[in-house]
Amino acid sequence: MRITAAILDQIGQPGPYADSRPLRLAEVDLAPPRPGELLVRIDAAGLCHSDLSVINGDRPRPMPMALGHEASATVMEVGDPAASDFKPGDRIVLAFLPACGQCACCGSGEGYLCQPGATANGEGRLLRGGRRLRDGGRDVHHHLGVSAFATHAVVDQRSAVKIPSDIAPEIAALFGCAVLTGVGAVMNTAAVRPGESVVVYGLGGVGLSSLLGAVAAGAQPVIAVDPIEEKRRLALELGAAAAVAPADAAQAIADLTGGGADVAIETAGKAAVLAAAYKSTRRGGRTVTVGLPNPAEMLSFPAVSLVAEGKALIGSYMGSSIPARDVPRYIALWRAGRLPVHRLLSGTAPLSEINRLMDELAAGRVIRQVVLPHAA
Repeated sequence: MRITAAILDQIGQPGPYADSRPLRLAEVDLAPPRPGELLVRIDAAGLCHSDLSVINGDRPRPMPMALGHEASATVMEVGDPAASDFKPGDRIVLAFLPACGQCACCGSGEGYLCQPGATANGEGRLLRGGRRLRDGGRDVHHHLGVSAFATHAVVDQRSAVKIPSDIAPEIAALFGCAVLTGVGAVMNTAAVRPGESVVVYGLGGVGLSSLLGAVAAGAQPVIAVDPIEEKRRLALELGAAAAVAPADAAQAIADLTGGGADVAIETAGKAAVLAAAYKSTRRGGRTVTVGLPNPAEMLSFPAVSLVAEGKALIGSYMGSSIPARDVPRYIALWRAGRLPVHRLLSGTAPLSEINRLMDELAAGRVIRQVVLPHAA
């Protein structure tokens, strides 16, 4: 079938993207789903720094590529209905790492580290092999198995999680990356306990989701760090005890925690910020990083502190989440009023605005923008 998708042909084009237009909207061919795959209608897709990091070259990927990885969708066709729990009409959230269910990581309950899934994502193909998109006779690579900046997509059914039909698409989309990663970093990776102090560095969609997760987990105090005043104000509204600029962070954390935070969550994707987050924790503190810095950035801190101070530095991919388990949990918390995810939504726009929206994201002026591919 013919669909419209936002295609990136070359990485590293300069901003402003509204002028350079690195993403072009193109009519491309989408092959039908194979067994184990789904044809879906993309209802809403969020813009994330993981998309921006491909555009600016921080995360090199094979080109051309159809971007977008945080989305809600509706199932239109099932590749093998007899061997699937999905059916046409199902509402779903798409997760950006399909877990094969057979590798060592999947077998040990760590599907978020699935090696076949990560390899497929890195190569820009689907988990079962190959690509389903073609543009003028050449293959178009998939972004993280989703390619959601499009009217439709073919995805592995292991990238899909069923959700209730009454959730607005633009809210549902946020559960696929921002919430899964941010809340998961707090509840799964850091395993924050009630009464522990938490500091969150970076207040984008993932960072504010981490803040929401910390508040829901009963952390006290929760401290937010970001250079943008408007984001700090929102953090206070969402339950932070304090929200400070980076220059004021060390003193504020020391004053509010009595010497250092129990847990630091770093979401900015900068080595210097990660070093500051690690330094902000107490003896025995835990630092969790979910940011994706440029691969050339190196991290430096006193190695002896890991032993002498009993500190821990932990990487968290996809919030150490199992989407089929955690997306329903987080939706339940949202319904109960304990995880106000809807406050993260900065606005919606048609797919034609994608390059301008990337400028807003790059400038840090927004939390989470969502494109509606079928909007005029």
